[in-house]
Parts: sequence; structure tokens; C-alpha cells
Amino acid sequence: MLAMAEWSFLTNHALVLACIARDPGVRLRDIAASVGITERSAYGIVTDLTDAGYVVKEKDGRRNRYQIQAHLPVGETIGRERTIGEVLDVLLDSHRRRTHAGRRS
Repeated sequence: MLAMAEWSFLTNHALVLACIARDPGVRLRDIAASVGITERSAYGIVTDLTDAGYVVKEKDGRRNRYQIQAHLPVGETIGRERTIGEVLDVLLDSHRRRTHAGRRS
């Protein structure tokens, strides 16, 4: 019997970035629920991503809107230098394929 893994290939930072890419107006509580972390952790990760320049945060009334700087490099070298946008394209495309496959079954 195959047990569910208690780890992930993706860091919480990558998962938060994917949440923001799917919905630039996403709330911290929704990020936290989606990733399975506390709101405080979600806030810390968004702050990390903002401080590193990967995400720009703007006030939109009482809410925040986020803009991902997709042209920036990931940081780690994976063969050739990859951009945040290239990584998100793979992650989000994979998510869309799984979502659509689930609807067909």
C-alpha cells in the first residue's frame, strides 16, 4: 500500500508564488488555507518574496494586489538560468491539466 508523502517537491515559497500567480488579488487567509500553513507563515513568505523582488505588492482599497516579476531568474541553476515565469508556466499548466482531467472522469 502506498502511503501519502509527508513532504513535497515544492517549497512553501513556490506554492505561495503559484497561489499568487493564479489569483493576484488572493487574500493571505486563502493562501494559508491552500498551502496548509498559518496566516502568519503566509505573511512571512509573501514578505520574503516581496523583499527579494519576486513579487510587487500594491494596495487596492482594503486589499492587496500582487504582481509577479516573471522575468527574474529563479536563483538556483537548473541547466540554464530559468525565470520565475518559466517555472510558473510549468506549475500552473500542470495544475490546469490535473483539474481538466478530473472533470472528464
